[in-house]
Amino acid sequence: MNALVIGGGGEGIGRAISRAFATAGAAVAVADIDPERARDAAKELTEAGARAVPLTGDVRSRPAVDGFVADTVAGFGRLDTLVTVVGGQVAFVPAVRLHEMSDDDWDLAYEMNLRYVARAVRAAIRAFLAQGSGGSIVSVGSVAGIMAAPTQAGYGAAKAGLASLARTVAAEYAGDKIRMNIVACGAISTATANSAPPDEVPEIPMGRLGVPGDAAVAAVYLASPASSYVTGQSLVVDGGVTVRGPFSV
Repeated sequence: MNALVIGGGGEGIGRAISRAFATAGAAVAVADIDPERARDAAKELTEAGARAVPLTGDVRSRPAVDGFVADTVAGFGRLDTLVTVVGGQVAFVPAVRLHEMSDDDWDLAYEMNLRYVARAVRAAIRAFLAQGSGGSIVSVGSVAGIMAAPTQAGYGAAKAGLASLARTVAAEYAGDKIRMNIVACGAISTATANSAPPDEVPEIPMGRLGVPGDAAVAAVYLASPASSYVTGQSLVVDGGVTVRGPFSV
């Protein structure tokens, strides 16, 4: 398997996903806006015995996103899996109520959580169709696209759109053996080692925050043959938050 992980150089979910794909035997193209992060991640994977290359670019640039796909195909000979990780609101725009949110902040939340993904998905689909043997797309979403997202309206709306995009891709391209699914994350602690869950969090039914590895194993599953009959779905990784009812029994 040859995988492109957009946002795969950061120390949180992106790096965990890059590591997980490499551990599963994939060659990994690590794309990141920070050249040093991309190089470090690729070096780590290579030293662990995987095949990996760093790619650098800004997801807000269509040529950069198209280039990620083209460079992966050129470097590995083909693309089998696209994973999009870049996203968030608080990292890009203020957390405020909707009436306080500027048009520019709304547009940026949309750009960083949905628009670039659509660009990457289109480019990957073109590559899959040219190869003629299908492919898999996995996007990191959020429970904010399923539940209300107070002070993060732009983020929540974009993540809801991401889930809709996955359903549409699934319906349009199933006959071409192209699948798209979402890993809908809840609260993930990116400052905690994958093997050491954070202290207990009673607000979450399972009692802890998630760790990057929780999202990573879900992404690998959705990209692998093990999920070959799964498409257009959102796999919720949230410790039970979205299924918790208002009353205890």
